[in-house]
Amino acid sequence: MMRLHERPEFDDVDKFADWLEARVDQGLHWFDHADSYGNHLGEQRFGEALSRRPSLKSRVRVVTKGNIILPHRDTSPFGVKHYDTSERHLTQVIDGSLSRLGVDRLDHFLLHRPDPLMDTEATARALDDAIAAGKVGAVGVSNFLPEQWRRLQAAMHNRLGVHQLELSLAHPDALFDGFYDAILADGLAPMAWSPLGGGSVFEDVLGTALSRLAEQLNSTTAGLALAWLRRLPGKPVPVTGTLNERRIDNLLLSGNLELDRPTWFALLEEARSHRVP
Repeated sequence: MMRLHERPEFDDVDKFADWLEARVDQGLHWFDHADSYGNHLGEQRFGEALSRRPSLKSRVRVVTKGNIILPHRDTSPFGVKHYDTSERHLTQVIDGSLSRLGVDRLDHFLLHRPDPLMDTEATARALDDAIAAGKVGAVGVSNFLPEQWRRLQAAMHNRLGVHQLELSLAHPDALFDGFYDAILADGLAPMAWSPLGGGSVFEDVLGTALSRLAEQLNSTTAGLALAWLRRLPGKPVPVTGTLNERRIDNLLLSGNLELDRPTWFALLEEARSHRVP
């Protein structure tokens, strides 16, 4: 939902509610937000659609993220982008997201970025209290390194459930530096943001290889890139950014292709421009 506020046609609440209901009818129940997306407008627009179509509330699952303070929201003289994982701020973020989204509970709340100034005990208390109060179903992290999430986990009563990381054919490094293995070893469900590399998977040598293979496999380039991602252990959930109905339809049709090992490694080779050792 990061680009939701950029779609002027969705200023019409009923039009967006129709779009939302069509996605749920397709089996797409999970929607990824952050309080920083569109200066709160993403969550607000989503909530307005749910209020116009109350029957959808029980059918959608909401993920939202928080702790980024954008420069225009910094009340200090610096106007600086920064992170805030203080107990007070996280409580305000969760309450604010619940209000804007118009839901009784956030299915997942994620810390958006690791905070070097995090008071681990206070942060853990805010997250545990939100779960105990029924405001949040589960909590997780995004873009954290292993020791960062492990320090937080050690202070929490509840288990961290999700890690959202950048992962795609265009950015596969996490598969080779131990990062992805740490996510799985610690029992975190992986969510892959920018699963198509912001469109970079369609460019240059990799884009040519994807086009050629997609034709041979009766798929699409985007579907093939998602199939490559879904072939991984843990089956990372791709957080797709498109709001285009036709593209979403194509991804649903072609993203479940089963890739064999040679095809998977052939695509990896094209992406990294060298063979595995």
